[in-house]
Amino acid sequence: MKLRTIFVACCTILALASTVLAQQDQASARSPDRITKEVRHELLMLPYLGVFDNLAYKVDGNNVTLMGQVTRPTLKSDAENVVKRIEGVEHIDNQIEVLPPSPIDERLRRQLYRAIYGHPALQKYALGVQQPIRIIAKGGKVTLEGVVDSEADKSIANIQANGGPGVFSVTNNLQVLKN
Repeated sequence: MKLRTIFVACCTILALASTVLAQQDQASARSPDRITKEVRHELLMLPYLGVFDNLAYKVDGNNVTLMGQVTRPTLKSDAENVVKRIEGVEHIDNQIEVLPPSPIDERLRRQLYRAIYGHPALQKYALGVQQPIRIIAKGGKVTLEGVVDSEADKSIANIQANGGPGVFSVTNNLQVLKN
């Protein structure tokens, strides 16, 4: 009889321990830090995300707000679809702006790409799969988004963008990485 009591007690303890572990796993699966990392990863892995697109996001608990500008409507829906599949995400507010098709803006984007990434001091940024300087052009107004290594690189990118024909204004939102 004693052996049976010990066995039942052990089974009860194991059941409680597995319940506690399962609850901890669920809590960590929904943690905002994990969700933030997964959202970033999934957005960067989108196959058609390019240098002329800018995706940003904000995680508030289990809610994700998607922001930015894209040149393809499918990229807006693709971003929402990949974030929807992340465990723990309950609601998505998709505020991504689809830039209107414009041959003038397309030409301007290509010109600015050559001017920025072709500059000797900025060529190092063209090496990766995801170039860190994003060029957003809408109606001749240009916004630079992303990250650079130094204030000098930020200034050079700004000068190169301002020098392009057909550029009405440049907003330089480039962030400098702090080492």
